[in-house]
Amino acid sequence: MAAQAMGIRSFVALPIEKGGAVLRLIDEQNTSTDTNIMAANVAYGISGKQALFMGLPYRLSSGDGDRLGDVSLLYRHIVWQVDDLQGTSRLGLLGGLVLPTDKERDVRLQAGAVATFYRQRHEWDLDALWIEGRGIIEDRARYDIAWQYRLSPAQHEGWGVGNEWDIDLELGGRWQRGDSMVHQATAGLQYITRRWVMEGAVVRDLNGPDDTRFLFSTRVHF
Repeated sequence: MAAQAMGIRSFVALPIEKGGAVLRLIDEQNTSTDTNIMAANVAYGISGKQALFMGLPYRLSSGDGDRLGDVSLLYRHIVWQVDDLQGTSRLGLLGGLVLPTDKERDVRLQAGAVATFYRQRHEWDLDALWIEGRGIIEDRARYDIAWQYRLSPAQHEGWGVGNEWDIDLELGGRWQRGDSMVHQATAGLQYITRRWVMEGAVVRDLNGPDDTRFLFSTRVHF
């Protein structure tokens, strides 16, 4: 399975209420290599501070290798959170497994952290993840730094989140032992409602393969 782009925003940074769930479908088109990958992500809130995340990529385009990628399972525990009238700040720890869909690959451990800082019309999401290599798979790591700005409305009426347009700028990177870190820049646009989100982005490799990717995604909140 080809390496995926880092945008758009950190899925593991999403706030999930107890008993709530989020389904996300994202389509990644790499024009440089003519590949197309669809990924399904699910998040479930165990409690106000605990959540589970699952991800599964699938290559739609033809090519060598398996079409079905490995399953990522992550548990998030919020260890620090401060809420006030201007926004929220929180820090969460991540831990989980990568479950192979091919008998030639082994189960791998992954661990990391995610932080969110939201103030008025600005939001910063930062996350980093380490994936321990086993068998034929080398150690891997990735990071993502995302800045989101609410274009419209300037201020929500009343309490809670209404419909809004946001821009998203990200710097991310992925690394595999034996290779140098590949950094990516992302520019995206989101339309957000109370129940669903539509988003699209352009991702450009800053070094390495020199690929350009287009991401189209939808999220539904239950």
